[in-house]
Amino acid sequence: MLKVGLLGVGHLGKIHLKLLQEIEGVEVVGFYDPDDEKAAKIADQFNVWRYAEIDKLIDDSDAVDIVTPTLSHFECAELAIKKSKHIFIEKPLSNTLEEARRLVDLVHEAGIKAQVGHVERFNPAFLALKGRKVNPMFIETHRLAQFNPRGTDVAVILDLMIHDIDIILKLTGANVRKISASGVPIISRSPDIANARIEFDNGCVANVTASRISLKNMRKMRIFQPDAYISVDFLDKKTDIVRLASGPEENGLPSVEIETGDPDNKKYISFESPEIPTVNAIKMELEEFRDAIKNDTEPPVTVSDGYRAMEVAYMVLEKIQRIAVE
Repeated sequence: MLKVGLLGVGHLGKIHLKLLQEIEGVEVVGFYDPDDEKAAKIADQFNVWRYAEIDKLIDDSDAVDIVTPTLSHFECAELAIKKSKHIFIEKPLSNTLEEARRLVDLVHEAGIKAQVGHVERFNPAFLALKGRKVNPMFIETHRLAQFNPRGTDVAVILDLMIHDIDIILKLTGANVRKISASGVPIISRSPDIANARIEFDNGCVANVTASRISLKNMRKMRIFQPDAYISVDFLDKKTDIVRLASGPEENGLPSVEIETGDPDNKKYISFESPEIPTVNAIKMELEEFRDAIKNDTEPPVTVSDGYRAMEVAYMVLEKIQRIAVE
């Protein structure tokens, strides 16, 4: 039985607590949260022990789930790692790039399992692409949200855009060559809306937009590649693939002929809406974390992945800040 201690029982921490109690092979030994009133309610609601000292909770745990505000990620993770405890840590990995780089080093030195909570990796719409050929040359994303004070402790790039940055880095598998970006603060002190153009060494280009002051919510990604167009709706859990086909039917899918004006150059396209798996993304990422510890395998989203996403996010921020100064 994997003994897990939870740090932070805010909005997301409460969800983690509920799901951890449902996962086979996991025992929630307790949680730590400095808010007495909130902690008392959670302890009673979930019938779980509230620790008064963070060190004691870590000592009693095999693994620690860190769902605290970003500002305290490094401090909490460092405490756990130095006690040789496995860690699951919400995104962004840390409050600064320097802290994130230090966490990568600490994890490698300690030889523990560490997973970063980039939950969109486990979104059913994205999982529907598993096993399919994805070779993007252009990616366009829109991640728009209505304003919510929760999360405004960091810029929208680190709050929302970083989800898409992580997915894009996963899909391209290439190094960033150039970034152009713009963004403005509207309600908070840091950018609330931002756009970035990210160019990669392999020729792929990503146009990424994020806003937390929109009138409606949207989380869409469009992928263009030589043989296909792929649409992923992370919000409505839907994926569509339009692909060039070799004939009227391919792989059991009916195709439609495109009028090219040349009878000797017939082109066909097929339409597919892959089956979307029925999974809870947060529960799945926590189960994968458990399995990585149990089977001594690499977590699906490593601290290096988390650091790389942060690195690109900070490159975007730097471009925006430079424009603001000029």
